[in-house]
Amino acid sequence: MPDHAAHPLHEPLLAWYDEHARELPWREPSATAWSVMVSELMLQQTPVARVLPVHAQWLERWPTPADLAAEQTGEAVRAWGRLGYPRRALRLHAAATAIVEQHDGRVPDDYADLIALPGVGDYTAAAIATFAYGCRHVVLDTNVRRVLARAVAGVEFPGSSVTKAERLTASDLLPQDVPTAATWSVAVMELGALVCTATNPRCGACPVADLCAWRAAGHPAYDGPPRKAQTWAGTDRQCRGRLLAVLRDSDAAVPTSRLDLVWADEGQRLRCLASLVEDRLVVRTDAGSYALP
Repeated sequence: MPDHAAHPLHEPLLAWYDEHARELPWREPSATAWSVMVSELMLQQTPVARVLPVHAQWLERWPTPADLAAEQTGEAVRAWGRLGYPRRALRLHAAATAIVEQHDGRVPDDYADLIALPGVGDYTAAAIATFAYGCRHVVLDTNVRRVLARAVAGVEFPGSSVTKAERLTASDLLPQDVPTAATWSVAVMELGALVCTATNPRCGACPVADLCAWRAAGHPAYDGPPRKAQTWAGTDRQCRGRLLAVLRDSDAAVPTSRLDLVWADEGQRLRCLASLVEDRLVVRTDAGSYALP
């Protein structure tokens, strides 16, 4: 029997989610576990709006893990486009290969089997088991951690890494009823994405504002260790992205003379090319040119 009222936060948040949940392809009843898995890898540090078109193209081209595993890794990198952090494409390809070899091509539903896949950590394993198969797991992404930090702990932001106390709080809040627990996990995540945002949270639209410890305390400012600011311009990440963009758009190996044109700083350019090769995102040919693997 569902236990929506087991904790005061449950009923209002679940009711809010019923009304405000976004319609996303990986949440559709017809969505496959592979669709959910692809979305989870793509959504790491990437907004939903940027993921939606790439997710659709990916699933159209590779509707199953076996379809992706049959391709060269370079095609996964090419299809990843400009989502950023392209090593995620290699991780998905490696995970697809393992799923074919170890699980007959079916994304496993067991947490232990999921976390054993290449490139799959605690959050991703729990998220796939929960959102694809309706299992009961603690799912702690950035949005969930922020909601719980504010609503329960009364602080603006959680720490840089998950603590034992934080995991215990999330576990205590997880409804006992399995289907309700799965819905709760995505509902908390959705609240963090749409209302309890990192900047300019919309407390007036929050269904649990009256229960929020941070609001009750007068919204005290974060006083923990300095939070890392995301930078982009002039970084190695930007340089690597520019170099990869040239290689993605080419069907043949690209000579270094062409790559020289996209980044003026020779030392940084060579360092980034070397790191791309080391990360197996790029290969250097015998002729000294570069290509996707």
